[in-house]
Amino acid sequence: MHEVANGIAGRDGVEIAVIPRGTGWDFARSLGLPRKTDRAIEVALSGKTRTIDLGRATYRLWAGGEGQSFFANVASAGMSGAIAQRANDSSKAFGGKASYLWATFAVFARWSSSEIQVSVDGEKRHARMHDVFVANGPFVGGGMKICPDAAPDDGAFDVLLIGDISKRDLLMTMPKIFRGTHLPHPKAELLRGSQVTVDAAEPLPVELDGEQPGTTPVRFELVPRALRVRVPG
Repeated sequence: MHEVANGIAGRDGVEIAVIPRGTGWDFARSLGLPRKTDRAIEVALSGKTRTIDLGRATYRLWAGGEGQSFFANVASAGMSGAIAQRANDSSKAFGGKASYLWATFAVFARWSSSEIQVSVDGEKRHARMHDVFVANGPFVGGGMKICPDAAPDDGAFDVLLIGDISKRDLLMTMPKIFRGTHLPHPKAELLRGSQVTVDAAEPLPVELDGEQPGTTPVRFELVPRALRVRVPG
C-alpha cells in the first residue's frame, strides 16, 4: 500500500482499490474497508470514491543524504519505528496484532526516551519522549486506535506526543489503546496541524505506514486531496 500510494499520488483520474491481506490491516481499518476478499472485490468494482489527504515526509536516509516519501495512514518518529522493524522481522505466525504486541514489549524493555524537539504549525515542544505519531488515520500497529479522531480527509494531522512513560504506564494503557479510550493521558499530548518537524540529539528511526526508510531529522507535510480510494458505498 505504501509503495502504490507513492507511485500514484496526485495522478488525475487514478483510483486505488485495496484487498486487505497485509500484517496490520491498519489502512483498511482507517477507511472502513472490508476484510473478506469477496466483499473487498465488490467494493473495488462498485464502491464509491473517497479522496483523502496524504502526508509527505522528508527525512535522513540510513545511508546518508535526504529522502522523501508519501504516507497514507500513520507516520512516526521514535520507538515505534523500532517496533515496526521488529514486527516486520518476525514470523507473524500468530497474526498482525500479536506480532505488534510482542514487538512493542520486546523493544520497550530496552528502549530509553530521548530529548525530542517537535514543532506543529509553529507550536513547539521540547521534552523527553518515547514517540511522536503523525496520524492521517486512527489505526496503527495491528489495530491500535492511537489517534481515535484522526480522519484522512479533514486537512490536518493528529499529532500524538508520547512522553517518558514507564513499563507500568504501558501495561495499564495498552488495552485502552486498542479501544481508543487512552486519551487524555497525563504523559501524552495531542496536537493538530499540517506541518510537523521532529528532531533529536541522536537520530531516531522514522516509520511511514510500517516502513522504516530513515531517521530524524524529519519534516511531515500534509498534501490535501492527493489520493482517490474506493470505499464501501
